[in-house]
Amino acid sequence: MTAQQVTPKSIGIGLLSGGLDSILAIRVLRDQNIHIEAAAFITPFFGPENAQKAAAMLKVPLHVIDFTEAHLKMLKHPKHGYGSAMNPCIDCHALMFREAGKRMQEWGADFLFSGEVLGERPMSQNKNSLKTVARESGYEEYILRPLSAKLLPMTKPELEGKVDRERLLDFQGRSRKPQMELARKYGITEFPEPAGGCRLTEPNFSKRLKDLMQHKENFSVRDIELLKVGRHVRLNEQVKCIVGRNEQENIKIEELRRPGDILIAPEEIPGPAVLIPGLESGSLLSPELIMLAASICARYSDAPAGTAVEINILQNEKSDKLSALPCAPGLTEELII
Repeated sequence: MTAQQVTPKSIGIGLLSGGLDSILAIRVLRDQNIHIEAAAFITPFFGPENAQKAAAMLKVPLHVIDFTEAHLKMLKHPKHGYGSAMNPCIDCHALMFREAGKRMQEWGADFLFSGEVLGERPMSQNKNSLKTVARESGYEEYILRPLSAKLLPMTKPELEGKVDRERLLDFQGRSRKPQMELARKYGITEFPEPAGGCRLTEPNFSKRLKDLMQHKENFSVRDIELLKVGRHVRLNEQVKCIVGRNEQENIKIEELRRPGDILIAPEEIPGPAVLIPGLESGSLLSPELIMLAASICARYSDAPAGTAVEINILQNEKSDKLSALPCAPGLTEELII
């Protein structure tokens, strides 16, 4: 922590996504001689890359916090539910502020803040949602939203004079014009698009995650990493396979293989790596399911239609071979997640 090395009016810890709103929030507060410490978060669903770029541009200290364990626990049963996909935005933001609040206490900082704008996102940034996030974090009176502060109740740092409310802003709504004008004033020209960055907002990824949660109670980070690659095909209620779509994905699938998994690939022709993650019970797969997975592998190989393909089956470093005909395209369309 570098805060002890300066004598500012106050010290604020900001949630920095790297997007324009969070960048502007820092600039607005820094105009008041407030020392800023930024926090970014890591889970399997989003990382700190944009925040790292923004922190370097702003020349603010960045603290990267991995809160995967707490986030996964919350994700299974979010108190305030999901958004349009599998994104529990209200619970996620509250958890971020909770983690940042712990640092605020440890470091002797004065308040927390974010770049949230009232009404910019109708579901997660309306007045009730912002209040709920603050309350659920456990640090409600310390949470400031500089870009919309004049439209929101006064916070402890404002009441104590550690932040000048009159120099804060009253942005609201979905229009980005006020932010763009302020960015021009500060000479800010590079920033990510306002949407995106979190896998949980992506419809296809969310379908796979929902399927994983329905079929595997104690899923791991590795299970989530597998959701990011290949086609996912459910063979039955207990078993699915992941089919690589190109050489890069084949390599990634092989990197993610663990003992107990089954790796299937064509023997002599180009084709996909097909991974069957090990069952939680450790039971063996039936020959019928192995053959089904092999036929799916053949379906996506470079073999001519209707031609049998020699398939290699690798499990626990033991290799077997079988000959499989490509399955009908309609079957994979039916089984794909």
